[in-house]
Amino acid sequence: SFQNEINEVPFFDVQLPYELALKIFQYLGKAELGRCAQVSRTWKVLAEDQVLWYRLCQEEGFLLDLSISDHSCWKLALKNCQARERTLKYNWKNRIGAVSQLRYELGKILCDVHSCEGVVIAGYTSGEVRLWDTHSWDYTAPPLLAVHDPGHAGPRPHVCFVRINSSLAVAAHEDGTISIWNVLLGQEPIHHYQHNQRVQALALGAEGAAVATASGFEVRVETPRDTGFWQTTATFEIQKLVNFLNLVPDVVGSPVAVAAAEDIVYLLKAEGPAKILHSVYGQPVTCLDVSAHEAAFGIKTFGWLLNEPNQILLYNLETNQCLTKVGNSIGDFTCVNLHASPPHLLVAGNKDRRVRVFDVRRSEAVCSLYAHQLGVSAVQMDDWKIVSGGEEGLLCVWDQRMGTKLWEMHARHPVRHVWFNSHSLITAHIPEDKNPRGGSSTDDDLAVHRKYRGIIYSYEFSVEQLAGDSVLPICRSSYAEVTGYNYNIGLAVPYDSI
Repeated sequence: SFQNEINEVPFFDVQLPYELALKIFQYLGKAELGRCAQVSRTWKVLAEDQVLWYRLCQEEGFLLDLSISDHSCWKLALKNCQARERTLKYNWKNRIGAVSQLRYELGKILCDVHSCEGVVIAGYTSGEVRLWDTHSWDYTAPPLLAVHDPGHAGPRPHVCFVRINSSLAVAAHEDGTISIWNVLLGQEPIHHYQHNQRVQALALGAEGAAVATASGFEVRVETPRDTGFWQTTATFEIQKLVNFLNLVPDVVGSPVAVAAAEDIVYLLKAEGPAKILHSVYGQPVTCLDVSAHEAAFGIKTFGWLLNEPNQILLYNLETNQCLTKVGNSIGDFTCVNLHASPPHLLVAGNKDRRVRVFDVRRSEAVCSLYAHQLGVSAVQMDDWKIVSGGEEGLLCVWDQRMGTKLWEMHARHPVRHVWFNSHSLITAHIPEDKNPRGGSSTDDDLAVHRKYRGIIYSYEFSVEQLAGDSVLPICRSSYAEVTGYNYNIGLAVPYDSI
């Protein structure tokens, strides 16, 4: 080929070896490479070298898991990736997609929901735990069976917490039992253990296999040994009842947890006793989130000091120092998302109905959005959008830079879980009242008390995902629902008119 014949590349009045010329070209962006390709035949071959375009593709965050030999034309691959990204952004902004409900009627009332990369776990008042995989069109996922206790008769206790990551699913029941399943295998739990009191908080590492639970005045961390058998890695005695518990992601060696117990925040490392990270008497913690190196939590001041309203504190977990304080709000901060936010930013929701994005370098709010009538209950953001959920059941999608609302959806119950990636969104509306009057859990009529049950929605904005082997979602339907959806979520249409 022509490329093999090129040994020397003309650079004005200097002849350079091909490898050296390639090294110079690697500092150029897409537009500059396009201009260089128009200079001469030799420069065109150089500017379209696969190494350059593979590197550009990686720098922009596309196809990171592929090697250079996986594509014959990386310039085209990058172009396709960018076109897909633009389409996804357009679909998000204009609410073009498919929406599905993840219902499990036999589970009675929804208690807790969590998700990881499109796999959703839900716990119910019947004591059952259910999985869905939203990437497969029929949403099938392995069933999770309970531990069979021969001496345990009658209804199973409610599920109070569920968590999931890429390999494990965990559920905590009202009676203090914790069950851990392998997500791929499902079926019987691979490990279970018992607290003698109700579990107040449950944490599962974002990756790996570490589970932390808080019950009474004790926090327990469980991990598997190399042989596969689980063991209690650490037990911590704490003076107060834990409200929030998180495991620090990306920790090498034994797991590290952060626990908030009323007005004290603890750093829990296996080597020693519980270490106090922050403590101000009479200022309880209202929300907590942890990233690899930092912990962010909201504190409530009760307005004793008028010059110090409610704030979010950001602590460095290596130095145990407070990095910054952000927000001056009369309302309590009800939710904060640090781990999924872009660098140097965090997003928080407040009882004063506002969603705020803070730049932690400048300790100030980048934007403040007036959103929810009864207070904000769940938030997540990426580099251009914010998704927020409220106590009144409203889900809002915002354009962060413009500070404008793109669209909203409403359901009866408070939004307790929000998760999204580039092409999908999962939200859970979980009822406050687990034993509604007239909606008794023993009632077997599935239709009557549907309004009390709570609901999980899965939104899909990707064109490829919608295609689903080129069969329209409406043609795969069981026709059990009264209405079907076309691609635009805003348009619900009866089946008769299709």
